[in-house]
Amino acid sequence: MDLETGIDRKQVKKESWRTVLTLAYQSLGVVYGDLSTSPLYVYKSTFAEDIEHSETNEEIFGVLSFVFWTLTLVPLLKYVFIVLRADDNGEGGTFALYSLLCRHARVSSLPNCQSADEELTDYKKPNSSFGSGLKSTLERHRVLQRFLLVLALIGTCMVIGDGVLTPAISVFSAVSGLEFSMSEKHHQYVELPIACVVLIGLFALQHYGTHRVGFLFAPIVLTWLLCISAIGLYNILHFNPTVYKALSPYYMYKFLKKTQKGGWMSLGGILLCITGSEAMFADLGHFSQLSIQIAFTSLVYPALVLAYMGQAAYISTHYTVGANAQIGFYVSVPEKVRWPVLVIAVLAAVVGSQAIITGTFSIIKQCSALDCFPRVKIVHTSSKIHGQIYIPEINWILMLLCLAVTIGFRDTKRMGNASGFAVISVMLVTTCLMSLVIVLCWQRSVFFAICFVFFFGTIEALYFSASLVKFHKGAWVPVALALCFFSVMYVWHYGTVRKYEFEVQNKVSINWLLSLGPSLGIVRVRGIGLIHTELVSGIPAIFSHFVTNLPAFHQVLVFLCIKSVPVPHVRPEERFLVGQIGPREYRLYRCIVRYGYRDVHKDDVEFENDLLCSIAEFLRSGTSPDGNITSEDFGKEDDKMTVVGTRSTHADGIQMSEDSIEMGSEITALGQKEIRSPPPAVRQKEIRSPPMPQRRKKVRFIVPESPKIQTGAREELQELMEAREAGIAYIVGNTYMNAKKGSSWMKRFAIDYGYEFLRRNSRTASYALNIPHASTLEVGMIYHV
Repeated sequence: MDLETGIDRKQVKKESWRTVLTLAYQSLGVVYGDLSTSPLYVYKSTFAEDIEHSETNEEIFGVLSFVFWTLTLVPLLKYVFIVLRADDNGEGGTFALYSLLCRHARVSSLPNCQSADEELTDYKKPNSSFGSGLKSTLERHRVLQRFLLVLALIGTCMVIGDGVLTPAISVFSAVSGLEFSMSEKHHQYVELPIACVVLIGLFALQHYGTHRVGFLFAPIVLTWLLCISAIGLYNILHFNPTVYKALSPYYMYKFLKKTQKGGWMSLGGILLCITGSEAMFADLGHFSQLSIQIAFTSLVYPALVLAYMGQAAYISTHYTVGANAQIGFYVSVPEKVRWPVLVIAVLAAVVGSQAIITGTFSIIKQCSALDCFPRVKIVHTSSKIHGQIYIPEINWILMLLCLAVTIGFRDTKRMGNASGFAVISVMLVTTCLMSLVIVLCWQRSVFFAICFVFFFGTIEALYFSASLVKFHKGAWVPVALALCFFSVMYVWHYGTVRKYEFEVQNKVSINWLLSLGPSLGIVRVRGIGLIHTELVSGIPAIFSHFVTNLPAFHQVLVFLCIKSVPVPHVRPEERFLVGQIGPREYRLYRCIVRYGYRDVHKDDVEFENDLLCSIAEFLRSGTSPDGNITSEDFGKEDDKMTVVGTRSTHADGIQMSEDSIEMGSEITALGQKEIRSPPPAVRQKEIRSPPMPQRRKKVRFIVPESPKIQTGAREELQELMEAREAGIAYIVGNTYMNAKKGSSWMKRFAIDYGYEFLRRNSRTASYALNIPHASTLEVGMIYHV
């Protein structure tokens, strides 16, 4: 839910049982689409080549036992009862765990962090010294910090790879049911084109957003779960009522004893039964812990267990020579309902694919906010539902990769190997990060963290080894995809950090600024100049570069820093940090705008109004400094900045009104005290023809009666209004980076080729910040880093 509405997320999540059950129902379509469609391909992938179904049924019962206990230990025990508790102020996912660790151990990858960020309400940094040894070790060693970042990026890249593989295997497996409705000769020519058409349609409709058809997702998945559970129960009662005995762990022992290496390698297919488990944690921000727990334990888990038991019951009583070719989901579906089940399966596969695609968009937005991904176009497809976004570039890349995987593999066996490797890799990353969260965030003993890693890590390592063996049979695909995305992320992050370090080292001295006098040694023209910079203190080099070549600037200068902080959301009342640079007559201000990695940036008009009102509120509060400021005072600038909220958070504060009026007309003030700019003097008297009526913008600050404004602050407000009427210009740096002489070949390649290629082919800073092109002025500079 969008925080700008003023609604407290935690209060919403503590609503009545009716609200919790509603959220649990809605979570079926968003969270469990992928997990619920896994019965389509688990048995088929498991018996594809490594093991053979025999008349003794030891193989099928052993696989069923593995599936049951894997579902019980990983999604149910690990995620539902443990990992879901490691939320970052209600948000989940790999980056949620990473941001938690960043705040608790000062290992943030963001270079422009401030001590003021730790005072945010949602920062939640404990004062306890528990785990201080591990914390200090992480803070001292940069190698460990980089390893932690690499680990988080690997998990993120594998999630993106899963966004390519899940739609392919889900849709292809659902469409494969056509083989029982037509001849094999026709089936091989129909299956692949239909799957590709469904995938193209799925990606082509992404720009409409899920809010238009989202209300259908939960009913489709609910119908699918009821369908597979009913078919499973029918097969159990009709074919083998004693199949429940296979739930005993003893059958896993018998299975491995008989199949040995083949059984171990087949674990790569069994692993697919937990695909989509990570979505329970990743999509936590849209629901609540309790709603996700209720949905899984009361409906999803029992339905999946019945589905797998039903398939095993049918297969155990239908043994034939060469039976592996007949093992699959649709074989166990009664012939009379096969067509309706096929339609529901395709719809459920589309819903499951939609969930992972939306999740991929969301995680790339988080990476971009934390400077770990190039700037991309982010379209918010719903103005009411938070988090529903669409990224055109990523959407078409995913579609092309998904079609390439589908056409290249053409069978669920290799698709399953690829998907399984991606899934288990993400789970291993989550287990590693969770062990640190247990010690640093939950403040539990190291022994508890070791037990967690040993128990779940052993299970996941077993599946990981089985998937790794099939590297040449499809598992190389997620590795290749992850390597490509990881290279992009790490190079972009490396270049961004180097760029910030260069700006810090080359920022302009305050002594130089103060020596110029109130006019700064240049012509001050009407208007407001917003100088965008990544620096949270100091004067950026682009300012001196600009005024050196063009000695004119606006009457009001604001050094604007828009940055992300390692929390999911920043409350509106804590959005702005405002301060003043130099004496009042300089009219220099600094404004730091803080966003969480899941916050939605406002449009340019609303943002400008909030920005000006925050500066006006800062001036009214009387915290603006008087007299001369030395360089020593400027070094303490961070301590003198004031937290100011958006206009919606202080109803008793300064509000701004804009009117479009004809030149020379008057506006009558009503109600509260207003500060207006004086009417402009009529200059060109020599014009002989009667002038045409012109319209201009009239800006007024509506100021509360108390407290009274000081004379100096009133003059500043007056000038701020005049400048706003004249217009706002955004000054943005357009920097080119080159590796300086003497750099290693790896650094030269990363900066000169890698980072510059990404910079030229990504969105500009002005586009990412929603800056209007007509008001943008780019200052070009070359950085030798």
